[in-house]
Amino acid sequence: MRFDMGDTTLTTLARKTSGATQSLGGLVRQLVLAAQPLEGRMNGAGRRAFDAFKARTDEIAADLDRGLGSVNEGQVLLDHAFRDGDDTMAATATRAMTAANFDAARFRG
Repeated sequence: MRFDMGDTTLTTLARKTSGATQSLGGLVRQLVLAAQPLEGRMNGAGRRAFDAFKARTDEIAADLDRGLGSVNEGQVLLDHAFRDGDDTMAATATRAMTAANFDAARFRG
């Protein structure tokens, strides 16, 4: 198996996740607003579940935002680690090539 990732893949992923983080809590709040017309038509367990969800909307939205924010933080840190690793690998290869004696490897007849 070969793993090939472009040098901007994690940066792009982190940027997109960051944008999604900002809108996820808003979507939860929109869901509650969209369900408002149904509120008076429910009874029993369905009504209790909806009321409990509605009462915890801000908490649920904040939890989702924090969770996705943590994922995004991990993506950013992973991006930094990959970039540092790539830079270190390039520097090590350059040092090794500089120290190599390529003239000794030439075949002369």
